[in-house]
Amino acid sequence: MLTENKISLDYQTSRSPVREAFKTLENEGLIEFRRMGAIVKGLSKKDLLELYDVRFLIEEFCFEKLAKHFTSNQYNQLNKILDSMEVSAKYNDHIEFSYHDFCFHDTIIRLANHERIFYLWNNIKHIVYCLLVMSTEIRFSQENKENTIKKMIEGHKLIIDTLFSQDKTLLKKVVKEHYTDTIDTVVPAYFK
Repeated sequence: MLTENKISLDYQTSRSPVREAFKTLENEGLIEFRRMGAIVKGLSKKDLLELYDVRFLIEEFCFEKLAKHFTSNQYNQLNKILDSMEVSAKYNDHIEFSYHDFCFHDTIIRLANHERIFYLWNNIKHIVYCLLVMSTEIRFSQENKENTIKKMIEGHKLIIDTLFSQDKTLLKKVVKEHYTDTIDTVVPAYFK
């Protein structure tokens, strides 16, 4: 049972931001208010798959929009994030790697420059980030983690190169493969 008082004491903050966080979590369907506080509902497999359907629709739209006029500056911006992912992998830091992976996708959505899509993304991005951290931790703990991480980095590099080539057919295929790989990792990580 979560209460505003307990959370505000634990994090040494006033009850107002806690109340706002509770409202956000309730709107996202992650908690349910009861008489004495709130309980964590979590996500069902259906919830998780629907969340990733929405993520995929948002990102696919943004990739296609961005591919129409992808610039060298944008190419360099995404490659800098990819470089940060590689450094994080070198030092076996799954949290930092997850952060840069998330920044990569967040940057794609920002670069698409579509306010309504960005609004939708803002409504799911915190959950997406948490799930990304969980699945990345599992990938970093696997026996063949070097190959797994290398494949993740190569997948992001392929996205950048495909955006730059402006090959819409290949981009659709690459994004779909990235989505499938993500789902295949996130679902088992969450329900572990």
